[in-house]
Amino acid sequence: MNEFNKLKELFTEFPGIGPRQAERFVYFMLRKNGTYSRMLTDAILNLKKHMRQCEESYQFFYSEDPTEKLAPLARNTHRDNSLLMIVEKDTDLENIERSGEYSGKYFVLGGTVPLLEKEPEKRVRVEELKKLIEKKSKEGLQEIIFALSANPDGEYTTTVTKEAIAPLAEKYNIKISELGRGLSTGTELEYSDKETIRNALRYRHT
Repeated sequence: MNEFNKLKELFTEFPGIGPRQAERFVYFMLRKNGTYSRMLTDAILNLKKHMRQCEESYQFFYSEDPTEKLAPLARNTHRDNSLLMIVEKDTDLENIERSGEYSGKYFVLGGTVPLLEKEPEKRVRVEELKKLIEKKSKEGLQEIIFALSANPDGEYTTTVTKEAIAPLAEKYNIKISELGRGLSTGTELEYSDKETIRNALRYRHT
């Protein structure tokens, strides 16, 4: 495989990028000068060098300190420890933060579980979530909010994850809720506007 097709193939691995868009990206790179290519290469290398994953929330965050283990939101003492929101991915977390409606902590599940998947714990961070709930129960955790996309995979993931953590929620008397009206069926949280997210949070239900 030559370099053109290899780069095209790599671009198709980006979310939402098909072969035609990937090909346009490659031609765009060919039209740019060498300085741009070097800047892009350096940015990618440095991104991997300084991006870390929070050992509590699993959110990616930037830090030049290699010993830093917690993301800024996880170590922020002004956040509400009584609330823990479960999201699929980092972009969902960022979108919720932009709404300005939520002040608690987060846990990034790492994706969704496809329908009929027999081993959901291998698809998402169920065991890691259980450990976090155990820890947060000692810090005043009162409610776990599922904020997954309103599509079949998101709903199925919510169901299987709720079942997995239900014994812990009962043990520590923790309420489990889901986002309410505002999110229409088929909606991906990443692309929801601020008002939709605000309404979904305000009218969440058990």
